[in-house]
Amino acid sequence: MKILAIEKEGRLQEKTDPKIYASHDITYVPVGSSDEEIIAAGKDAEVIIVDAMGKVTAGVINGLPDLKMIHSDGVGFQGVDVDAAREKGVYVCNCKGMNASAVAEQALMLMLGLLRDVIGCNRGVYEGRQISIKEDYMVKGSLKELADCTIGLYGFGDIAKHLAKFAGCIGARVLYYDVRRASPETEKQYGVTYAELSDMCARADILSIHIPVTPTTVGSINEEFLSKMKKGAYLINTARGELVDTRALIDAIKSGHIAGAGLDTIAGEPVGSDNPIVTVDKEVADKLILSCHIGGITNSSFVRGFGMLWDDIAKVEKGERPGNIVNKL
Repeated sequence: MKILAIEKEGRLQEKTDPKIYASHDITYVPVGSSDEEIIAAGKDAEVIIVDAMGKVTAGVINGLPDLKMIHSDGVGFQGVDVDAAREKGVYVCNCKGMNASAVAEQALMLMLGLLRDVIGCNRGVYEGRQISIKEDYMVKGSLKELADCTIGLYGFGDIAKHLAKFAGCIGARVLYYDVRRASPETEKQYGVTYAELSDMCARADILSIHIPVTPTTVGSINEEFLSKMKKGAYLINTARGELVDTRALIDAIKSGHIAGAGLDTIAGEPVGSDNPIVTVDKEVADKLILSCHIGGITNSSFVRGFGMLWDDIAKVEKGERPGNIVNKL
């Protein structure tokens, strides 16, 4: 098949079996290319493989007469005009679940890092304060085990389900809220209890965000939302940075209402030196664990994702329906 890849040249080759790669005619165009450049490069393309953060507009879809499928190389597909693809009968697919266990591990790591003051203890050893920090924690008795915590999952998709399993194995209590309540069988399978959002916020010692970015959810983790969280709770975000009002989070930590936050995703990526999250004072910085949006980019995630991608291409070649269709043709 003729494939147009909207992503960094060579990435597919690095992640694909050489025999499979060699059996297709693949043309690359960089993410951010204009519609005209994309159409010129892929004028006879039957499949578009697009970076999860890339764009495929209606103009591109209507400008490629042979197009049968657009496939994200990750989970995200927000840059694809799914309505235009549906109107033209073009499948839009993603690699649903490819990084679920990886991101869940990242969330779990951030939880444990906050509970055990990894940032403060690491710096304390370098500064020669190992014993004083240890003695201070012994006197206060303030270090918590995850098994002593109630974890709230805001959203209950693939990542949250994996996280529920991990947390349950450790012994934590797990609540969840989603716009669609899971079946009793699913709740039992994952060891979770449904709670309304306000109730979960009030009860959770750690709140982990797992909702999508939509016009209504952007900035929804704001001052009002944070004020409803249990005093002294932690916030974890491995979903999307745009969900969290950074200024409101900083203020909540400063006031002591929120004990700290673990963020693998940060509003305003790529994070520059002027981002409010990196210009906070030491008091707040000590209560933050920041990561580089690496939760889902493990080698195993790529192996799973590219396996899904090439399986779907093989199905389309045979005239079959691909998997993980997001525009429901």
